Amino acid sequence: MSKVNKLLHNWLLKSVSEKGLAWLEQKQAQIASGAAERVFFTAFSAVPRYLGKQDLQLTFQDLEAAQDVIPGWHPGHWSVDQAGRTLLLLALPHDDAEGYVRSLDQVFSSADMGELVALYQSLPLLPHPDLHRHRTAEGIRSNMSNVFQAIALRNPYPADYLDNAAWNQMVLKAVFVGSPLHLIWGLDRRANPELAKMLADYAHERWAAKRSVTPELWRPVGRFADSAIITDLEKVLANGDVHEQEAAALACAESPLPEAQELLSRYPDLQSSIQQGNLAWSSFSRDACGELR
Repeated sequence: MSKVNKLLHNWLLKSVSEKGLAWLEQKQAQIASGAAERVFFTAFSAVPRYLGKQDLQLTFQDLEAAQDVIPGWHPGHWSVDQAGRTLLLLALPHDDAEGYVRSLDQVFSSADMGELVALYQSLPLLPHPDLHRHRTAEGIRSNMSNVFQAIALRNPYPADYLDNAAWNQMVLKAVFVGSPLHLIWGLDRRANPELAKMLADYAHERWAAKRSVTPELWRPVGRFADSAIITDLEKVLANGDVHEQEAAALACAESPLPEAQELLSRYPDLQSSIQQGNLAWSSFSRDACGELR
């Protein structure tokens, strides 16, 4: 049993009935031994009926164990049916990569929203991760917010496997739909000049329409700010609310450009807070944006 399988099984052991778990184990064994595909598809749909839909009861140690196995895997918001469905996906024979992806394509094509959420959440745990890029990019274009969030938030797959074009579109869409950027795994690591320009352009569109932008928009921008973006940050520092000013100051602090540092020096209280560690993106995100369950 793989480490991922063992963790999921142990978590379900604490959260579902003996009868439900016995049913799941039987289906896992049948699927792993090469049972007809209809066994997998029928079981995948039936998981909530046997296990329920309640949340997994995970401890801090459980979440740490998840991070140890797959960095960025954060199943704190997973339900028992999502864990059960992931175990069924992991039971599918996968020596034949094309056959495995073909089976996944079939289940994706007929899945309802709840099943799609489970499927996209499980992507970083599945075999042949390189082959799921197209599927992930397709999911990012979904109009279903739960599906988009299953990919974009608390999921390490996009940061680890998407190219810059798909990654940038995902982050921009997260801003557009109001998803909290601090829940995007790898946001700082995958920041890039093209994304910084896209986000700055988006801010200009919003400002032209007399609309505000989330302060988190400036988080992936600071390191790649050019003179035009520094001018934008100057405007935010002069006219923004408290959170917007803090975000602009943090962006300036991360910029290597002398003009960004000179701009930040005009706001000694913010500069001092950053230097003393009292203002950072980690604490800023919790205070300014709250947490999304």
